[in-house]
Amino acid sequence: MDHDSVHDAAHDADPFTAADYAARMDAAARAAADAGLAGLLIAPGPDLAHLTGYRPVDTERLTLLVLAAGQDPVLVVPALEAPDAAKAPGAGAMTLRDWADGKDPYTVAAPLLDVTGRFGVSDNTWALHLLGLQRELPTTSYASLTDVLPMLRAVKDERELARLAVAGEAADAAYAQILHVPFAGRRESDVAADLAALLRVHGHSQVDFTVVGSGPNGANPHHEAGDRVIEHGDMVVLDFGGLKHGYGSDISRTVHVGEPTDEEQRVHDIVREAQLAGVAAARAGAACQDVDRAARAVITEFGYGEQFIHRTGHGIGVTTHEPPYMVEGEEQVLVPGMCFSVEPGIYLPGRFGVRIEDIVTVTETGCRSFNNASRELAIVE
Repeated sequence: MDHDSVHDAAHDADPFTAADYAARMDAAARAAADAGLAGLLIAPGPDLAHLTGYRPVDTERLTLLVLAAGQDPVLVVPALEAPDAAKAPGAGAMTLRDWADGKDPYTVAAPLLDVTGRFGVSDNTWALHLLGLQRELPTTSYASLTDVLPMLRAVKDERELARLAVAGEAADAAYAQILHVPFAGRRESDVAADLAALLRVHGHSQVDFTVVGSGPNGANPHHEAGDRVIEHGDMVVLDFGGLKHGYGSDISRTVHVGEPTDEEQRVHDIVREAQLAGVAAARAGAACQDVDRAARAVITEFGYGEQFIHRTGHGIGVTTHEPPYMVEGEEQVLVPGMCFSVEPGIYLPGRFGVRIEDIVTVTETGCRSFNNASRELAIVE
């Protein structure tokens, strides 16, 4: 598949309007109130991008969105960044309050907060800023958004789903092309660089990871591509993704350099069956842990349960890893619009690993996959 054939249903820079962002902020403020919180404090990062469309550089200067039910959203920004903030897609739905270098930014933010309130705080907020607020308002308290509102970004609307579909299609296209590059005799880092370049060719503005785990390195699920030279006879785990038009891709496939042994093919077939079982379990009304259980049951049945050493999946959206998580003990109910990976694996230390991953979304009648690249064990040279 060449780049021109990738149908980009979301080619514009930002399809969401100020009204869309206003609705998101209002819903978030109401969710906070329902959770018993006085409001939300959102620092630069995925939550701020989702709620406002604003993606500033994250620095030691305080930028903070304050949301509370019954009051207008306020974005506290450094004065030198105020012009950019005013151009953000959601700027029309919030008030800007700036502060100048040399001034205490927490004295600007503090009057916006209930002095005895408990606030949900975006997970990536700098300790510097949280401690500054605590110093100014010692009777306030704070909780991580992952703890108090884990599903804040979990359910995607149709335009978000379109972007995730386009990102998945681009990842499929990159995989189709990587099968035609040489593997044997090259370093893992060389193939990883090829993958990163292909993601960018297919429209990714950001590459988050390019795992290339060859031979025994494939038994490490998060192996960083290194200097190991890939050899004939190696299994090679490929796991790569990033952001296209602000939404994530993440795909894993396992290939083999030359013909596999019977054992290698068998292990791959087991993982493929487990992945299909996990996808089949992804239905509205099921719990997240049901997806994990379905995939894990297949691998356990064939005697490799102890070699499946990670959760079955994670959510995806404006980041490549976010709630919900497909893991034992997670009883969150799946609803249409939730998007997540299904990625079981088997890892044999010192020998090889196999992982197969697709991004799926829950629908009213089941689920659909954003990845459609072949899940067969591909032979590469």
